[in-house]
Order: sequence, then structure tokens, then C-alpha cells
Amino acid sequence: MHAPLLTLFCVLATAVGQEPDHSHGCAQGSCYPATGDLLVGREKNLKASSTCGMRRKEPYCIVSHLQDEKKCFDCDSRRPYDPVYNTINHRVENVITTFKPHRKKSWWQSENGKSDVFVQLDLEAEFHFTHLIMTFKTFRPAAMLIERSADFGRTWQIYRYFSHDCTAAFPGVPQGPSRNINDVLCESRYSDIEPSTGGEVIYRVLDPSIRIEDPYSPSIQNQLKITNLRVNFTKLHTLGDNLLDPRDEIKEKYYYAMYELVVRGNCFCYGHASECAPIVGIRDDIEGMVHGRCVCNHNTKGLNCERCDDFHNDLPWRPAEGRSTNACKKCNCNGHSSQCHFDMAVYLATGNLSGGVCDDCQHNTMGRNCETCKLFYYKDPVKDTRDPQVCIACDCDPDGSQNGGMCDSHTEPSLGLVGGQCRCKANVEGPRCDKCKTGFFGLSPHNPQGCQPCQCDHRGTVSGSSQCDPVSGDCFCKRLVTGRSCDQCLPEHWALSHDLNGCRGCECDVGGALDNHCSMQSGQCRCRSHMTGRQCTQVESRYFFMALDHFLYEAESAKMGQGCTPETREHQPGRPATWTGSGFARVPEGGTLEFLIADIPYSMEYELLIRYETQMPRDWEDVQITVIRPGPIPTSSPCGNTIPDDDRLTVSLPAAARFVVPAPAVCLERGVTYTLRFEFKRYQDANSILHGAAEALLLMDSIALMPRHTSMEMFNAGDTASSSRKQAYERYRCREGAKSVTRPMMTDTCAKLILSMSAIINDGALACNCDPQGSVSSMCDVRGGQCACKPNVIGRRCDQCAPGTYGFGPSGCIACSCSLEGAVTRLCDKFSGQCQCRPGAFGQRCDGCQAGHWGFPSCRPCRCNGHADQCDQRTGACVSCRDNTGGDKCDRCANGYYGNPVLGKASSAQCRPCPCPEGPNSGRHFAASCYQDNRDRQIICNCNQGYTGARCEECAPGYYGNPSRPGGRCQPCQCNNNIDMSDMEACDRQTGQCRKCLYNTEGPDCGICKSSYFGDASRRNCRKCTCNFLGTDRGQCMEREDCVCQRASGQCQCQPNVIGLPCDHCAPNHWNLASGRGCEPCGCDPHNSVTAACNEFTGKCQCRDGFGGKTCTDCQENYWGDPRTQCRACDCDWRGIETSQCNRVTGHCVCQQGVSGVRCDQCARGFSGHFPNCQPCHKCFGDWDRIVQDLAVRTKTLAERAHEIQTTGLTGVYEKAFRDLEEKLAQARGIVNARNATAVAVTTLMELIEDLRAQIGETTDALSRLEGDLTIVQDGNSEASKELSALEREAKELNLTLKQLHRQLDILKNSNFLGAYDSIRSSHNKSRDAERRANESTTTRPSTVSQSADTRHRTERLIAAKKDDFNRKNAANKRALGDLNTRAQGLDLKKINEKVCGAPGDAPCGESPCGGAGCRDDEGNRHCGGLNCNGAVAVANNAMERAKHAEKELNKAMGEVEGLFSKVADAKTKAEEAKGKAQAALDKATATKNKVERSNNDLRDLIKQIRDFLTQEGADPDSIEAVANRVLELSIPASPLQIRHLADEIKERVHSLSNVDAILQQTQDDVRRAERLLLDAKRARHSAEGVKTTAETVKQALVDAQTAQASAEKAIARAKADIGETQTRLTQIESETSNSEKDLDDAMERLATLGREVSALKTKRANNSMAAARAEETATMARDKANEAKQILDGQLTDKYHEVQQRVDTKAKVVQDAKKRAEHLRHEAKELLRDAQNKLQRLAELEKNYEDNQKKLEGKARQLDGLEDQMKAILSGINKQIQIYNTCQ
Repeated sequence: MHAPLLTLFCVLATAVGQEPDHSHGCAQGSCYPATGDLLVGREKNLKASSTCGMRRKEPYCIVSHLQDEKKCFDCDSRRPYDPVYNTINHRVENVITTFKPHRKKSWWQSENGKSDVFVQLDLEAEFHFTHLIMTFKTFRPAAMLIERSADFGRTWQIYRYFSHDCTAAFPGVPQGPSRNINDVLCESRYSDIEPSTGGEVIYRVLDPSIRIEDPYSPSIQNQLKITNLRVNFTKLHTLGDNLLDPRDEIKEKYYYAMYELVVRGNCFCYGHASECAPIVGIRDDIEGMVHGRCVCNHNTKGLNCERCDDFHNDLPWRPAEGRSTNACKKCNCNGHSSQCHFDMAVYLATGNLSGGVCDDCQHNTMGRNCETCKLFYYKDPVKDTRDPQVCIACDCDPDGSQNGGMCDSHTEPSLGLVGGQCRCKANVEGPRCDKCKTGFFGLSPHNPQGCQPCQCDHRGTVSGSSQCDPVSGDCFCKRLVTGRSCDQCLPEHWALSHDLNGCRGCECDVGGALDNHCSMQSGQCRCRSHMTGRQCTQVESRYFFMALDHFLYEAESAKMGQGCTPETREHQPGRPATWTGSGFARVPEGGTLEFLIADIPYSMEYELLIRYETQMPRDWEDVQITVIRPGPIPTSSPCGNTIPDDDRLTVSLPAAARFVVPAPAVCLERGVTYTLRFEFKRYQDANSILHGAAEALLLMDSIALMPRHTSMEMFNAGDTASSSRKQAYERYRCREGAKSVTRPMMTDTCAKLILSMSAIINDGALACNCDPQGSVSSMCDVRGGQCACKPNVIGRRCDQCAPGTYGFGPSGCIACSCSLEGAVTRLCDKFSGQCQCRPGAFGQRCDGCQAGHWGFPSCRPCRCNGHADQCDQRTGACVSCRDNTGGDKCDRCANGYYGNPVLGKASSAQCRPCPCPEGPNSGRHFAASCYQDNRDRQIICNCNQGYTGARCEECAPGYYGNPSRPGGRCQPCQCNNNIDMSDMEACDRQTGQCRKCLYNTEGPDCGICKSSYFGDASRRNCRKCTCNFLGTDRGQCMEREDCVCQRASGQCQCQPNVIGLPCDHCAPNHWNLASGRGCEPCGCDPHNSVTAACNEFTGKCQCRDGFGGKTCTDCQENYWGDPRTQCRACDCDWRGIETSQCNRVTGHCVCQQGVSGVRCDQCARGFSGHFPNCQPCHKCFGDWDRIVQDLAVRTKTLAERAHEIQTTGLTGVYEKAFRDLEEKLAQARGIVNARNATAVAVTTLMELIEDLRAQIGETTDALSRLEGDLTIVQDGNSEASKELSALEREAKELNLTLKQLHRQLDILKNSNFLGAYDSIRSSHNKSRDAERRANESTTTRPSTVSQSADTRHRTERLIAAKKDDFNRKNAANKRALGDLNTRAQGLDLKKINEKVCGAPGDAPCGESPCGGAGCRDDEGNRHCGGLNCNGAVAVANNAMERAKHAEKELNKAMGEVEGLFSKVADAKTKAEEAKGKAQAALDKATATKNKVERSNNDLRDLIKQIRDFLTQEGADPDSIEAVANRVLELSIPASPLQIRHLADEIKERVHSLSNVDAILQQTQDDVRRAERLLLDAKRARHSAEGVKTTAETVKQALVDAQTAQASAEKAIARAKADIGETQTRLTQIESETSNSEKDLDDAMERLATLGREVSALKTKRANNSMAAARAEETATMARDKANEAKQILDGQLTDKYHEVQQRVDTKAKVVQDAKKRAEHLRHEAKELLRDAQNKLQRLAELEKNYEDNQKKLEGKARQLDGLEDQMKAILSGINKQIQIYNTCQ
């Protein structure tokens, strides 16, 4: 009884001692309510899982009542306990302490035999639980555990296990003692079977034996906090009985019974309350009850004071700690709010000073402390912040100000803030932000910029201004610009630019374009079909515009009347045709021609062009032309005004002309078929013809319908443009140039006008449609559509053969080549090519005899002996002899046949095949020919090369094959010409393998040289290898003179340091080739020798003065010593020396045989006599001397070995093992001495210790074995010592007897040799016995044992001395590692994770989207940061991404700049190429002009000479003939036949002269012809001068263009610096460059035109010369033609002058435009440069922002470091507070 009371008193005293000190109250720091029994007043909250008698009365027995009579009792708990009336109630509420007298009369008791029972207390709030006391009526439980819950039973944690046998009851649970407060252990002291009653179980939450560093730490507070407490009884003490026994008397003895249960604690208030009050619904009149609602202080509230009071949230709630109240602080809202909340982010941002954030700020305020005004309000600077009227509404236009009318909330000069000032949008101004800035319009609330920029294109506005109407936004446009933004050109204009008028006219071609409208951006007009170019002035590829005579109708194809016949005319090569088509229609007087017209494309008036050649000297007076229409003309049609007389034309055909255009024009309509009927009525002078009019003939060439320009709207519209076109068309005589077949080159002006006419008439361009067989390509001449024809092909489309050719096909046409002798005409059938032959002529060309004849034109029969039907037409040789015959007359047998095929001879016979071995065409015929021997009638075969035998059935020598087999052949043996072709065995006759190779070759084809030979086997130049035996590798030589070398080069395989093709000399600085092992290095001393080379044979180096020896490292000749110190002369006796040079090291002389001594001045051993007369000793001396010397050598060897054993002993075997031990001990010593031992070092040390221990054990075993051996060794040591002494004495005796042996030598020579031999043999045996004993003594030396023992003792002492120190340091290291591990586990990384990774650090890795320290993703990679994570990692990654994006943008910009630079360079290159081409064309034109001038000068000189000659009197006929010949030779480029004919005519006339007067009279015509020539020459000169002027103008234009190009290049060079060129500007630059290229192309085209004009001039000059030659025949025609030429030339000169003047004006305008474009390019380049500089500045700002962000990241990192230091400091402070305050002490 006294023991329990004493225990209770101790527990209460402990509880009282653990209560906090309340002397200072809650105002001075933390305060706590008094502790008490938590069970008092909570009977209903206490429950047990098992109580006896709850359903019925149950008996039970008490095992410990051994002395009492009554041992069994009843339990009935169905009624409440009463100390008088119901004492057998044993409910669980009986365990609550009441301190009443009947305390031992009541208890709680469980049901019988139940082991698993629990008692549980459920509290209504959080309480501090300090300790528990249980007093049992029966035995204490054999096993039990106490557990608690801090979350009202949701989760449970175990406090402590109790068991009599912890290992069996709770396996795996550690057993005491406890080291930490939260250790979960198993105790056995409260589970013994004794005492049987009154036993106690006491549990303290905070063990007093454990020191608590910080009693306020969260871990301690959490350890004390409970809401539920449960005691689980798991095993009964059964005293050996088995509870599984079904007998009731067994179970009735064992149950749980408890007198008292005390649960000490107090209400949990976190140090903010000193008392507690009842919770709502709990009685407050129960004495001693510990209530659960804290009466909070320190501005806190809540059931447990777990949160701050209202409006006290400026600091975070924290438990009170010691002297620190950690009271909640009131929020500061400046009187504008009564509510606030705490924000941790704000608290951290203020440096842990304030975290309160005011809620529901009044008086138009806002902010954390209601310190700022709301949006759209500003702070009155003259009022206090707490004034209710401190905020005033903003007065800003909401449409024009930022944020809908917001103004500056307060005045802050450092930030540029002015209270109440409106912040206008970017494009708005004014105090209220209510009007647009200049250059903007349309104030709108929906526009983030406020006003829209005036969308004025600065190119189209007046003065380039960007101003517009501030309300409507309309811009002020230039004259030719329209649109609200002045960004569009007026209709029929394009190219908006900075020009004065803003846009340019479209200038679309009047015919090539549908109208004058074009694209405003590109200026592209709307072209007709297959027209192209910006202005539609060009035709597409494979298309053309028609010539004026395009609608051409050939007379030879017309319907001919009676008497009309077609006449084909052959073209003359090299001369232009003067007619069209294939020829003419020969029309007699009265003849008719009808032309069918069915291809009129456009309804209009057409002029009829008639081309002809007259065959008569007079004009055709009357030719009537009738237009036959298919019906009457409707008045509504285009030709409705035509009257019948208009369709009847009468025309005269002048004899001097080749064409005529009758008037008026004929109106024809599209889609109507017409017939034009020509009636050739009357020739002018039919009566003068011999046979009347029947002989009057006309060659009608063709007719053409030429559009009449005056009937087209483009010429007669009445506007300025049409009038200008008409004037140009007439001024440039475009119509005249189309009349003649041979026409001059069309001018550019005419070409442009005719192109427009063609496009209108044909509604676009015409397709070339070049015949693919007759044309070179599908391209045609754009002017007229003439295709490029293949040879002998004519027609515009190249679709027919020229006259005189046939066979139209892919290769063109073939010339008929009809024989002049055999053909009627030179024309042939255009399909077959057959010529029209004369009688007796045959063949396609009429150039041969008929079949079977030859000798054209005198044809004779062929003579072919009946074996051929035809022979060569020229030679008569027979062709295709039959019957196996051959020869020119088929008079011999063909090759491979024999016989006599000549007809009419007795010996004639058929030709039979030669049997060699078979006949021709059999596949086995190998003879060139054969013949039959007249004597024996045998066939003799003349075998082909490579065959032999009577029938050529075998292969000849040098050939192989099997000719007897079908298809077999004999082929040459491929032996590279290295066999004997007459030797049958030279090669295998079946396989062709070479067998007898000649000329030192070998191989299957004799293709390589033999071994030991080299060269080219195919050239028969294999030569013997000339390897030097001494310098060649021995493995390559079978004999001294037989070595192998490389077969191609002859290079031998040399020894080391040997070179040369035959390996015949040493490499530089080597010698001794004669050694046969290669050459050795000279080794010349570099300081003492002249060079590094030495004598190749002796190796002697070339030494400097004072040095000698082979390598110049010795003294000079006849001296010895060290040359670096002193050299001495050799002191030798000349009578006994072999050479004057002594030993260079010792100075010993080199003695002759039989002489010895240092100076070679005494007789040697084995010789007798007096020097220098030394004589050899007897020959037996040599035998004995060898034996004695051998014994001496062996004795010396034994002595050296014994000395070595004596010096080193037997330790050599163990030296390595001892060195390893010493090294490992040194490593262990270094690790032990290290102050900062790491875990790795400790591990290494432990491994070294284990190795040392193992090796020490092995060494100890070895030493033990050695100790055993030592004993044996020591035993034999004395004996060995004695034996060694005996050996030493014997050695001395041997040494003493050595001289005696020498003295006895002479005696021995004459004594018995066998006896001496026996003596020596005995001595030898003794020596071997001594050697054996010496070997045995090596194991008995004491040195080995002593050294081994010393080493072992040193090792043991070292280990013993260092063992304790090592153990101490190892234990200290382990403790330090344990402390470090504890500290590491205690570190809190939550805040660091939140700052670094961006999410709360206490979340598990699987749930945290931002990861944390130690977290990894699904792939095993570290996971920190991510999407929507605001940690340092995310910020750094974002900065890195932005940097990469900036770098990517930079690279993209640089790529665009490089592309721009490349395109500009390409444009420059193309401009240079165009410039070069233009210069080349100019040079060509200049050369042409010079040539024409030279020709004119020559012609002028000739004419002058002719004039001078003809004005002289008395000129004889010969002189006149010579002059005429010279004139014809120089001036008339006619054919030789014409020149010869003219010369003959002149000679005839000269011979007919009788006197000078008659000559002068008849030469007047010649004079006139010469004058006409002079006139033509002058015209040509004027024309050439015009060409010159034009060329110079073009040249000047090119110079100007080059200047403009240079300016453009400078502008382009300045544009290279731009890095942000846009595609639009690039397109503009390319457009400007293309315009320059077009200008240059136009210049080139004009130069080409000039070249063609020069060619035309040449042609004209030739025509003029021909006209002069024919002047004698047709004087009148020449005169008329001259007049006409004069008119044409005058017109051309006038036109040329106007054209040149126009081109000069045009080029001046082009130069001015180029200058303007260059200025424009320069301006744009400046803009691009400015843009690039702005972008570079922006990049610099981005770089600066990046550096600022980097600095911010570094600051954040430093802030994290500071937070970590603060965390460590806080942890340190908490640990100190735990040490100060511990409730259990």
C-alpha cells in the first residue's frame, strides 16, 4: 500500500515541476494553463472495448487470493456503481480518480479470457498530454501499447510498446534506452507478472533523461498534442494456462482489471493563454476538470489560440516562445478600413516586418495599408493620408487617356508622377487627353493608341507630309494620286513615287494592250493574246507580229487562165531571192489569174501590192483587177459604203519596176471569201514584136494585201497620240519598206507601229508554227515570223523544199544535182528527186547509162564473163560478181575459192570452195586463198596468220585454240612478245598459257620480270638486280651475287641506314657498310669534330686540332689520356711495339707477339730470353697454362659469389613484401594524421587496415616459419663458420702455393704428365667440395634471421603504437558523421524548393507540378521548375529562351542581309555584262564605219582617176580597155561569167573603133555610168556618216548610262549595311535594276539594228554595182532607178537625222531618269541605314535588359543564400530555446 502511494506522490511532484513559471504572466512572454487530470469530468468520453457483466452477471476468480476462503466473485455492470448498493459494477468510469475512501472498492474489469482489449479517451479539443499512470488490480498486461491521435481519430501514432517479451510480442520494434524524444521503443519493466495486484504503468511523453534543446520546437509541441488517447492491451499473463481451453474455470481467472487511470495534461494554447474555459455545451461546475477552450491573450483567438484576432494580422501567427510573446500585431489601414488579412508574400517582401493587407478600403482608397487612391482617383497633396477626403476623382477624357481615364495617383518627382495628371494614349495630347496629335485622326475609346495614324502614303501626299484631316483622316494628294491615304494612282497611271505628280502614265501599247489601264503596283498592262511586257510591246516566245505583206498569195498557186503556166526558179546560193515562193506564173497577153482570198482576220481597207518581173522592154498598159464578192454588201457592215466601181481597178505595170500598188484600197471583211481576178489586157508595144502579141509575156510573182493605216482607229482617232503615230508611220515610210521583196531592215519606230497594227488586226500575236521537220527550232523572227530553215528549205514556216531540191524531211531538203549533160532542167521531182532525163540518159540525176552499160555519156556494154549484170558507170568495173567470182571483169575466183571462171577458155571451170579445212561461210575457213597444183591436182591452202597445216587445221606456233571444233579459232598467245613465235612449245596450244618465257621474264603471260630481275617485261628490258651484297637484307639474297629487288624499279631491300638503288652506300653520317649488318652511326663528337660525317669505310671522323680517335673523343695521334683534362705522349719502346699509337685510356703500348709490359720493353709470358730477343717457351707450357688459367677463373667466380652472399644475405626474397607493408603503413599513417577525415577516407583506411592485418598475419606466419628455420640455421651456423674458416685457410694456401706452382712449372714440364694430371684432378675435386660447402653456408648466415626478426619487431611496435590512436580517431569520425547526418536530416528545404523550383517544398514529388530537390520525372531526369512555376529555375529558363529567341532573330536578320547582298551583287554583275555587250556592239559599229569609209575613199580615188583619164584627149583603145577592166574588177562584185561576158563585149566595141572621136563618142555612156557610180558612192558615204552619227550618239548614251550605273552602284554599296531590308524594298531595288538592264538591252538591240543597217547598206551598194553593170542594156531603167534611189536616199537621210535627234533627246531623258533613280536609291539606302541603326540600338537595349535580368537572377541567388543563413540561424535559436525550456525537467 505504501509503494503505490509513494509512486503517486513522485509522479505528482514531477508533474508540478514540469509546469511553466507563471510568475511573469502572459504579458512578459509565453504562458500556459495549469495541468490536471484530463479524465475528470469526461466519464462519457472514456470507453472500453470490453467490460464484464454488461449483458449478464459474470463470475470471475482472483488467482492471488491464495489465503482467502472466497476466491470467486460476480461482476454485474448493467447498473451504475454504488458504494453501498451496487459494488459489483466494474465499468470503465470507475478508473477516474476521486480520492474517496472507497477508491480501492471500485475498478474497471474486462471480460474473462479476452486478450485484445483497449481503453480510449476522446477529447473535445486539442490538449497537451504530459504523462499517464495506470494502477492495476490484477496482473499487469503481458503486452500492451499506448497510441494517440492529434486529428480526432483520423490517424494514430504509437507512443510506446510494453511487453514482458518484446521480441516475441512486437518483433522488429527496437528496445530501449531511448535517445530521442520521438523514439518508438518497447519496454519490459512494467510488464512483469509481479506484483499480482497494485502494479503500476507510468509513461512520460518527454523523458526527463533526454536533454531538450528547444522546448518550443514544432516537433516537441507536436509530440505533446493529442485529441484522442488509446491504451491497447494485447496479451494476458496466464500463469501457464492455455486460454484456448474451453473450460470456464480457466478463463474466469484471467482478465484485465484497473483501479485507477490518470491522464495528466492541460489545454493546448500555444503559449498564448494562462487559463482555459469550458467549451460550449460543457459544464463548468465540475471541480478539477481541465477545460479545452483557451482564454487567449497576445491578440490571438480560436479554441487553441491558433490564429490572430481580427484586425491583428500584420505579423504571422506564431506560438509564444519563452520570453517572446510573438503577439499578433494590429494592421495599419490609415483609418480607411477595419478588416485585414495576412499575406506571406508581402511579409517576405518587406523583410519580415509587415504582412498585413487591408480589406475593403473605404474613401476611394486601396493598397496594402489603404495608403493609395483607387483607380481614377488621385491623392490630394495638401491633405493627410488618414483624411476621408484625401482622394479626388480624375478629370481625364476616357477616350484619349490611358486605362479609360486614369490619372497619376500621387505626386512623385523621382518617378515623374504628378497627382491628377492625365496620361494620354500614344497618339493623343491635351491636358484632358481629348484631341489627336498632329498626323493622327479619329479619337476613339476602342483604339489602344487613342487615334489612328494618318495612313498617308508619303509618296502620294503633297510635300511628302503625313498630315491628314483630324476627324475624317483624308490625306492631301498630288495631282495624279487619289484615295483616302493618297496611296492609289488615278486610272491609267501607276508607279506611286516621290515624283512631282506622284504617278506615271501606263503608256500601254495601243495595239498590244486591250486598253490603257495597268496595275498600280507593277504597271503591267492588260495584254492581248500572246502579248507580253509591261506595256504589252513584246510578243511571247514562239510568236510574232506580222509584216505589212503578211497576207501574201503566190501567182504560181493561183487559178490560171488559158496560156498561163507556172515557172519555177531555182535559188542561187549566197544571193538573196528577188521573188517569193517557188517562182512565177508566166502570163501572156490576154491571160487571166484568179486569187482566192479566204483568211481576212480584220474588217478594214487593204492596199493591193502586185509583184512581178517584166520580160519586155515596155510597160504593160492595161491590167484589170476585179474583186468578186460572194454577194451584195450589207449597208450595216464595215464595207457598207463600198460601191461596185470600187471593186474594179485598172493598173499599168511599168517595165522599170518590180512592184506596184494600185489605187484605191479595197475594203474586205473578216470571215468573207473573195476572189481577185487579174486580166492582162494589153502590152504597150505589141506591134514591135516579131510575131505579134503572142510573144508578150509577164512573170507574175505574187500579190499581197497590206492594211491601210489611215483606216485604222489607232491612226485616225483624232487625238494627239493617233496623229503622232500617223506622222511617224508616214515620216519613216513604213509602208514603202514592205513593197519590195528585198527590203531594208525595219526601223524600231516602224516595228513598234506595225506590231500594234498586227495586234489589233490579229487580236494578239501570231503563232510561229514552224514546221518541226523543216525548221531549226520552234522560234521565229518576231518581225514577220520567218522561221530559221534547214538547208534548202523555204517558206515562212519552213514547210517546203526550195526549187532544185527534194525530199523534205528532218534533215532539210536534198539538192537535185541533175546532170547538165543528161537532164532537161536542173529541177527534179520534189518527192522522189527524179530529174527529167534527155534521151539516152538514165538515173535519178540523169548522170549515168542504163543497166549493163558504162562510160556516160558514151555508154558501152559491160564485160563480166557472164557473172555480173552491172558494172561501174565510170570505170566499167563489174559490180556484184556472182558464182563466187571476183575482179573488175569477174575473171577470177573470189577469195576462198579456186578455179578459172573466164568464158571461152578450155581451162575454164566453176569456182569451188577452198577446203581449208572447210569452205567459206562454214565457220571453219582459215585460209586467205587456195589454188590447185597443176602437177598433182592437190589443193594448196594459203593459211591465214596463226594457222598452219595442209588444210590450215592447226594453230601455228605462238597461237592457241581448237580450230577443229565448230566456232574454234586460233588466237595469239598473250605473252607480251616474250616467247619464240617459231617454237611450238613456247605456249600451250590449247590454253594459251606461256611456257617458255624469254628475256628474263616469267608468269602465265610472261608479264613480269624474273626474280632477281627488274624492268618492264612488255618492253623486253628485264635486267639483273645489281644489289650490293653487304648492304642488302640477307633474307633477299640466296647467294652473294643473287639478290631479289623490286621488279618494277630495281630497288633492293637495304639494311638499316643503307641507301641507294643497289644498297651500295651508307646513309649520311653513317659508315661500315662492310659489316654486313647495315651501317652504323658515325657518332662524331659534335664539339670536337668538323662535321657529323665520317669516313664511310673506316668510320674515322674529321677531328678538330687537339682531338683524335675514331669519334674525336680522344687525344690526338700518339697521345693518350682525357682530352678534357690532359693528354700525354705515348712512351713506348719502338723495338717491341706493333703500332706507334698506345692505348688512349691507359697509355699501354700495343706490343708485338712475345713482348709485354706497359712500354713493350720485356718478354711476355710464355717467352724466354732477353728483350728484344724473346723466344717462345716449350709447347707444353701452353697446355698447362690453359688449365691453370681455367682454375683461376673458377676460383675467382666462387669467391665473388661468396662475397655477394655475405653482403646481401637471404633477404632478397622478402624485400618486396616488406616494401609493400611499409607503403601501406605509410598510407594508413597519412589517413590517420588527416584532420578532416571523410567517409571515403575512412572506408579506404578500413580497407588498408584489413589488408595490413591480412599481410601482417601472413608475415607473422612466415616469420614463425623462419624462426623454426632459424633454429636449424643457428645450429649449423657454427659448423658453417668453421668450414668457412677452413676454406679461407685453404684459399690462402692456394695463393701461397701459386708461386710454387710457377716455380715447379719447368719441373712439371719434364715430369710425368699423368701424375701431374691426377694431382690437378684431385685439386679440382677439392675445389668442387669447397664450392658445395660454400653453397650450403648461404642458408646458415645469421644476417637473414636477424634482419627478418628486426623487421617483424618494428612492424609490431608500429602497429601497437598507432592502434589506440587510430581507434580513437575512427570513433571520433563516426560520431562526427552521425552529427552531420542528424543535422542534414533536420534541414528544411521547403523554402528553398519554393524559391528555386516555384512550388511549396512540402508537397511530394509525384503531386508537385514544379518538382523539387531530389525529384525526378518519368525518364529519370531531375525535375525542378516547369509551366506556371515562378521559381528561380523557371525565371532563368525563360531568360535563356528569350536570349535564344533573340539570337535566332539575329541570325534570321543576318540571313536576310546576306540574301539582299547576294541579289545586289547579281544585279551589279548583270549590269556589267550588259555594259560589256554594249561596248562590244559599239566597237563593231565603229569598225564597220571605218571599213565603209575606206571603201568610199577607194571608190572616190577610182572615180577621180576615171574622170581625169576620160577628160584627156588622145586616149588609145588599150588604155581604155585596161581602165574598164580595173573598174569592173574593183567596183562590180559580179560572177566570173558576167565579168567575162562584159569584158568580151567591151573588147568587141574597142576593136570596132576607127578613130579617137568615135571612141570618145561611144564611151560617153561609160562616163555617164561612172558619174552614176560616183553619185551612188556619195549617197553611201552620207548614209555611212549618218550611221556614224547614230553610233556616236549611242556611245554617248552608253557613257551616260555607265555614269548613272556608277551612281546606282554607289547607292547599292551604301545599302549593304542594312540588316532589316524588307521584301517590298528588295522588289523595288530589283525593279530599278531591271529597268537599267532593259535600257542597256535596248541599247544593245539598237546597236544590232545598226549592224543590220550596215549590212543592208552593203547589199544596197552591191545592188547599185549590179545596176551599173546592166546600165548598158537598160539605160532608161537605170536612169529612172537612179532618180528613185535618190528620192529614197534623200528621204532616208532626212529620217535618219530626225531619228538621231529623237534618240539624243530620248537618251538625255534616260540619263535624267537614271540620275533621279540614283538619287531615289540613295535616299532609300539612307532610310535602310537608319532603320538598321534603330534595330541595332534595339538589340543593344535587349542585351542590356538581358544583363539586368542576369543581375536580378544573381541577386535572387544571393537572397536565397541569405534566406538559407537565416534559416540556419532560426534553427540554431530554436535549439537554444529547447535547451532553455523543457517541461519535463
